[in-house]
Amino acid sequence: MTAIAKAVPGKTLLNPSDHTLIMIDHQSQMAFATKSIDAVTLRNNAALVSKAAKEFGVSTILTTVAEKSFSGPMFDEIKSVFPDHNVIDRTSMNTWEDPRIAVEVNKFGKQKIVLAGLWTSVCIVGPALSAIDQGFEVYVIADACGDVSTEAHEMAMQRMIQLGARPMTSVQYLLELQRDWARGETYNQTVKTAIENGGAYGLGLIYAKSMFNASEGH
Repeated sequence: MTAIAKAVPGKTLLNPSDHTLIMIDHQSQMAFATKSIDAVTLRNNAALVSKAAKEFGVSTILTTVAEKSFSGPMFDEIKSVFPDHNVIDRTSMNTWEDPRIAVEVNKFGKQKIVLAGLWTSVCIVGPALSAIDQGFEVYVIADACGDVSTEAHEMAMQRMIQLGARPMTSVQYLLELQRDWARGETYNQTVKTAIENGGAYGLGLIYAKSMFNASEGH
């Protein structure tokens, strides 16, 4: 059968209404031992993902582990974006095993689950493999995750990918939600987020706007 090109997005591309984002254990104690990514970059990427989710109205779950007794509060970069959001504090290392998380996931009713958090090999592998086993499509924002070593992070990513998880990056997440610069209702905030947290890409936007008053799709 001959394939026919159609001007429609692929089914595995994310859009704001088809997934639930779960941000897991972005906390001080977890970050102290994270070596696969530096803390500044990790916090920046967590902020970018948070802003993208808020901007596009993505169903979002925030969760911590042992916040008061051991791990400390969730990063301010996340909490400041969702100041009134309920943060579910757990005892279980596997987020998916907490019944309150299941309630939230089922309430949102999305088939796709996007994960980001610390550590990749424990707090991301657990829910990723559990969700896949239950029939969900799982995406992992690799550069908004981290682990005690580069090897630990990479082995965890490979394990999840082998079972069907789809890896992506924080900037990729933002731009996949925007996907068309003609979408004026989210254009300005997307550019603002990219400038603030998009690293070299953000610098490029600053340069283009300053030098040429450039504007994608406008």
